[in-house]
Amino acid sequence: MVKTQTPEKPAPATDEERLAELREFIDGIKTREQPKSHLIAVLHKTQELYKYLPTQVMDEIALSMQIPTAHIWGVATFYHYFKLTPPGRYEIAVCLGTACYVKGAAQILQTIRDELKIDLGGVTADGVFSLAPARCLGACGLAPVVMIGDKIHGDLTPKKMTQIIKEYRKQAAKEQR
Repeated sequence: MVKTQTPEKPAPATDEERLAELREFIDGIKTREQPKSHLIAVLHKTQELYKYLPTQVMDEIALSMQIPTAHIWGVATFYHYFKLTPPGRYEIAVCLGTACYVKGAAQILQTIRDELKIDLGGVTADGVFSLAPARCLGACGLAPVVMIGDKIHGDLTPKKMTQIIKEYRKQAAKEQR
């Protein structure tokens, strides 16, 4: 059996396009039974579009769904998945699962902290990197590992991690030109 692939819709490029897509999503939610109960789905869609939950967009959600802003903030701050500040261009997730921890994840985390001058949950001053913990990235055979964006980097040592950060910095500098 051959699967046909449908072309993926390109990611919205501007805030206006993101907001239009979010409004369309909310309009679809409003046709369902108990639309206010789908707030978490709306917040997930928002984070998918913006990479975090901007205050002004949460205000828009409150108006559109007729939900108090305080309730939306309560949900957004209760669940750790939701980000209230913009992440760095490159999000570094450090696996702190058992296999990675035993094989040196603490040293990798300290190397990243030292190199980037940020702690878990932080974003570098230039907005290039953000740092988050991960409980398991499913690459235990490559421990210790980090995930940067959607790429796994494994068999890490502090020296390798420093080099990886330098490579991403070079890439970010190229992209800024």
